[in-house]
Amino acid sequence: MVEPTDGVGATPVRRSRDTLPLYAVAAAVTVLVLAPLAAPGYALLYDLVFVPRQPLTWDLVAPAQSLPRAVPMDALVSLVTHLVPGWLVQRVALAGAIFLAAVGAGRLVPTDRRAVRLFAALAYAWTPYLAERLLIGQWGLLLAYAALPWLVRAALNLRAGRDGALARVVLAAAPAAITPTGGLIALGTVLVLTSDRMRAPRSPLVSQRMHPIRSRQAVAAVGVLNAPWVVAALVTGAGGSSDPAGVAAFAARAENWAGPLVALAGTGGVWSAQATPASRATPLVPVATLVVLILAGVGAGLLRRRLPPGGAARLAVLAGIGCLLAAFGVLPGGDAALRWAVVHVPGAGLLRDGQKFLAPYALLLVLCAAVGAERLVARVDREVAGVVLVGLLLLPVAVMPDLAFGGAGRLRPVSYPADWQVVAAHIDEEPGEILSLPLSAYRAYSWNPGRVVLDPAPRYLPGTVLTDDTLRVGDVAVAGENPRVREMRRALAEGRPVWTTGVRWVLVQREVSGEVDSQILGGLVLVHDGPFLKLYRNPETVPEPSGSGPARLAVVTALGAALLVVIAAAVSALHRRPTAW
Repeated sequence: MVEPTDGVGATPVRRSRDTLPLYAVAAAVTVLVLAPLAAPGYALLYDLVFVPRQPLTWDLVAPAQSLPRAVPMDALVSLVTHLVPGWLVQRVALAGAIFLAAVGAGRLVPTDRRAVRLFAALAYAWTPYLAERLLIGQWGLLLAYAALPWLVRAALNLRAGRDGALARVVLAAAPAAITPTGGLIALGTVLVLTSDRMRAPRSPLVSQRMHPIRSRQAVAAVGVLNAPWVVAALVTGAGGSSDPAGVAAFAARAENWAGPLVALAGTGGVWSAQATPASRATPLVPVATLVVLILAGVGAGLLRRRLPPGGAARLAVLAGIGCLLAAFGVLPGGDAALRWAVVHVPGAGLLRDGQKFLAPYALLLVLCAAVGAERLVARVDREVAGVVLVGLLLLPVAVMPDLAFGGAGRLRPVSYPADWQVVAAHIDEEPGEILSLPLSAYRAYSWNPGRVVLDPAPRYLPGTVLTDDTLRVGDVAVAGENPRVREMRRALAEGRPVWTTGVRWVLVQREVSGEVDSQILGGLVLVHDGPFLKLYRNPETVPEPSGSGPARLAVVTALGAALLVVIAAAVSALHRRPTAW
């Protein structure tokens, strides 16, 4: 039997001579992808928004009028950026996601061959899934993607009855749970991999010491990690329904001639064409996808034999669920079912962008392909085995070369104009609600050329910022859920002066698309007039910081519970003798 992966099978910590090449490859991939971030500043691209010092406001901790899509991520970033600058947090988050994804996959694959581990590391850190979620700016989801291999191994350890595995499950799930999607992926992983309802046949190779209570403890702990966003969703004033127009807008997308299902099979298919590397449109990409699928098929049986009994089957179930969620919007009848669900089932809007649930499939595909590569190389002549292995190692990069250098230059750091800090200082002196005009969810700034970014005002300014939550995907406008923003939109459409709406501040952003009628600004006091931003104060309202209230205190309680679970797991792990992850 081949030496199993440390922590999954039964071997001790791998020697440093085996791990150093893995770390070196992971570091090289990280540097290659994020090379532009060596320059100072902030990479601002779609949802990738970091600011120098993100204020810890109630609306970031527990949104009162919108769905908690960034809970508890925003609160965590606010706390950390009070200790270190935002540019450093951004780099640590992105570099950590890519590096840990590579190392985690390399250490999870059950093999004693160094080259196979390196293949798994490179392949998992160079998938279309990672590239597309990076280029759409969803760094929180990338952390969940990076945590997944570590969580899988910890869950398999727990099932095998290994000491300390429960703490490692919690610590691996924690970074995933900073976003709702990542938290659900982590919870599903623990449920499927540790559930005593999916019993594997007894085997002398694997301990059957895990008591069912361990599985329930793991599920409960990861459930607590999800509590902050769940509680925030229950107490928000936005309601639980979403615009059904988003089902088609966020469905998996064809990236070339082969259609959306083949794009998903290659771990791509994100809904945004702008977040897709240009290389994904080349005609040979489906052929490369077929090669990887064949390679995975060759290795599937061997992976099943090398993992603990039932481990591969459970991973397949998890990957299958992810694939179904990803493809549901483009399957016959799936579109109609999702449209009904997002209107009538609270929280179902989370399923509109189903491609993000493809992470477990991407991991299983890489593991199978890596073992398949090992099996293939073992069957060819020794003289050509090295050439074949090098070709397989370079295949991910050759098929998608434009992930390198920040997605072919899309991740380029810029500096915020001084206007932003001046405006933030004015608002900090007199807190109150802020309206960001022109109404638009995303901005294209002249100082951030060639890129579109989510309006940074809610994360830069110390207060509740009202920004347009309508998302335009091509010709489709997907309505948001914030009732206060809807009220403001109606007032502006009717031509009512802004001073009648009760907002304390009005931020007018210059050099962006959209016009602001000067008449609606009548009665406001101009406080700052800069080259990029104008700030008006409403004299008819008084400074009034947003209060806590019982609903928001419930979210804080859930945050505290999640933090206590993580601290308890960390203390437990530190008090045990060191073992390999």
